[in-house]
Amino acid sequence: MGMTITEKILARASGRDRVAPGENIWVNADILMTHDVCGPGTIGIFQKEFGRNARVFDPEKVVITPDHYIFTADEKCHRNVGICREFAAAQGLPHFYDPDGPSYSGVCHVTLPEKGHCRPGEVIFGTDSHTCTHGAVGAFATGIGNTDAAFVMGTGKLLIKVPASMRFVIDGVLPAGVMGKDLILRIIGDIGCDGATYRAMEFCGSAVAALPVSERMTVCNMAIEAGGKNGIIAADETTLDYVCSRTGRGFTCFASDADAEYFSESRLRAEDLVPVVALPHSPDRVADAAACGDMRIDRAYIGSCTGGKTADFVAAARVLAGRRVAVETFLVPATVEVARELSGISLGGKSLLAIFREAGCREPAPPSCAACLGGPADTFGRTHGSEVVISTTNRNFPGRMGSRDSAVILASPLTAAASAVTGRVTDPREFL
Repeated sequence: MGMTITEKILARASGRDRVAPGENIWVNADILMTHDVCGPGTIGIFQKEFGRNARVFDPEKVVITPDHYIFTADEKCHRNVGICREFAAAQGLPHFYDPDGPSYSGVCHVTLPEKGHCRPGEVIFGTDSHTCTHGAVGAFATGIGNTDAAFVMGTGKLLIKVPASMRFVIDGVLPAGVMGKDLILRIIGDIGCDGATYRAMEFCGSAVAALPVSERMTVCNMAIEAGGKNGIIAADETTLDYVCSRTGRGFTCFASDADAEYFSESRLRAEDLVPVVALPHSPDRVADAAACGDMRIDRAYIGSCTGGKTADFVAAARVLAGRRVAVETFLVPATVEVARELSGISLGGKSLLAIFREAGCREPAPPSCAACLGGPADTFGRTHGSEVVISTTNRNFPGRMGSRDSAVILASPLTAAASAVTGRVTDPREFL
């Protein structure tokens, strides 16, 4: 019996020829990521258990990316960043992306692949549930808690249970107006928020192969919203072009065997997919955007690791070009690189930034997680009342973007932009 791509990567990382679902194995970490929310807790546990003067297992493999609560007047948030900064300096960590310095990048889940920290066949642990994003380049990537992260920080390894794999085959050509966000929301809507609990969600098929890495990141990012341990897409030429342009380090690509055993297999026809939204207050409350046209919105939000990449802003600009928004529309680039490209990329002879300004959007915020996780009261885009927000983010639980009285509707950048123009949930195909 063959193995799935997830099982092959974990076998390599554990020094074994093969592993099977349900086995508990020690795996070696290739990357450990933490940020300003979980970093201080991880550092505190590491120093308590390993000693104040203990050294991390490998400075090159520890990445610290403050990104959640950084552009704020909140002193406790500043102290969190300070703890990370002091630790990085004491440890001599080369990969600390300081929000107060020239190295700052932005949201961790976009920063890591942009900076070449994500490579096929590797194991990536992060103190953030959406670490599964990095399965987009054919890696095993998963979120862990502070205690586990502190152990990895000291030893470079972690005991995990091998997840069973669920295979999602999407063949065909995605219709106009349908993005990776629609694809993953449709899957989550079909199987529910617990439908893939502690399982690997493996995505394949001709429609997946046609996706750029940025869209694959969106799909894998939201595996956790179905309870998945990880999301993963096997590396191909698209992957290699992206990864090799950002790192010179070697890596090994893996693919599932033809006779690999799966927990389940689901097949979707790409042509059957339509723009969808996830209604409050759960990512699995999925409905066709066209069926929700009577739902009014108060604001639109385009940003986050799921919806703040360059391709996401290009998609939004396609809808907003030559039009005006009817509601307050917030823009939050995921990284400094993305923010630069808002001025550097043009559509119809105008930069993306010019298109957004002419459409009446708010000026883009500094790259960060911003309101995706609520944040302090002065967080850009945070909800403060009973607003209904259509957002390109990945969660819509009560209070997720600030006020518990607000309602968050999840959507693709195309759908969010179309809805911003009309002031109601709108199928972007009305404008495409």
